[in-house]
Amino acid sequence: MDSLTQAVLGGSITGVALHRFLGRKSVLLGAALATLPDLDVFVRYADPISSMTYHRGFTHSLFVLTAFAVFLTLIWRLWRPHTEYSTRRLFLALWLCLITHPLLDAFTSFGTQLWWPTQAIPTSWSSIFIIDPLYTLPLCVGAFAGLFWRPNPTIQRLLVWGLILSTAYLGWTVGAKFWAEHRAKAHPVLAHHEVVDVFSTPMPMNSILWRVIARTQEGEDCEIMVSLLDSGPKEALCLPHQRHYAQLVQDHALLQRLEWFTGGWLRYDPTDGVLVVTDLRMGVGPGNNNFRFAIAELDPEEHWQHLAPYRWPGITDYSELKHVMQRIYQPDPPLPLERWAAQAKLKTTH
Repeated sequence: MDSLTQAVLGGSITGVALHRFLGRKSVLLGAALATLPDLDVFVRYADPISSMTYHRGFTHSLFVLTAFAVFLTLIWRLWRPHTEYSTRRLFLALWLCLITHPLLDAFTSFGTQLWWPTQAIPTSWSSIFIIDPLYTLPLCVGAFAGLFWRPNPTIQRLLVWGLILSTAYLGWTVGAKFWAEHRAKAHPVLAHHEVVDVFSTPMPMNSILWRVIARTQEGEDCEIMVSLLDSGPKEALCLPHQRHYAQLVQDHALLQRLEWFTGGWLRYDPTDGVLVVTDLRMGVGPGNNNFRFAIAELDPEEHWQHLAPYRWPGITDYSELKHVMQRIYQPDPPLPLERWAAQAKLKTTH
């Protein structure tokens, strides 16, 4: 999630636990601690695939953050051995502040390595967009109240209700995700296909409009747009994922890492003599994907040779965001999936 959301979530947690003892300092403490895991963005890597797949790694590990919470509690107690609040209360405040950061990140589509250093596939429950005002606003009310006013029962209630409402909204997004997938599976475009896997994620800044990808036995990924306000099936487009190209460069170590990181939600496109791999989980439609990488190129003998990966431009046009937001509540005009695919030179199936 975005830094503001993580800060007000952490500030709300420590505020509930410690505001009556520490006042505004408790909110500032929580806000600072809750942003620490994202300091890994300042680590520089030699290629964009490493930069992507090592983000949300060890600094987001539940094991590492639990150990860090124990360490901070011990240091705190050595510094201030006698306080009005117990060591247990202090530890729980610090621990919850730290571990809720990666847990919240895991509700987005990016992938969070909760169980680092194990090689478990990064967790991606993908029920909330990385920025969602409806989740953040209740937390802001409580956290900013705790920051600017002295401890009193009203501030305590605002902090508690901020956590309750934001958590309830997060629960709603999980339910909306299952609803969207259920409606997508009933789309006529899948009538003659056997679906073997499904990935879904909300479109920007809402939990009403969803992008659902149904992977079929026939080697296609069908992207289906589902608004929970739609009365019937709407736009969909099936594209071949062309995963057979992965076999031609299967010894590419960084590609193997990308396959692991994404859980296999990749598409391969030979484009102008370059093999481009796309992370299908993030974006707003065909070609409008945030992470595309060139990984190989054809040599004169028509063999694919490894490249040092580099970012491949998508067709993201932020002017399209207006149409995406409009599509949340209005089915017409539909999103131009075929035009996007054509602009990105994607192979389509008919």
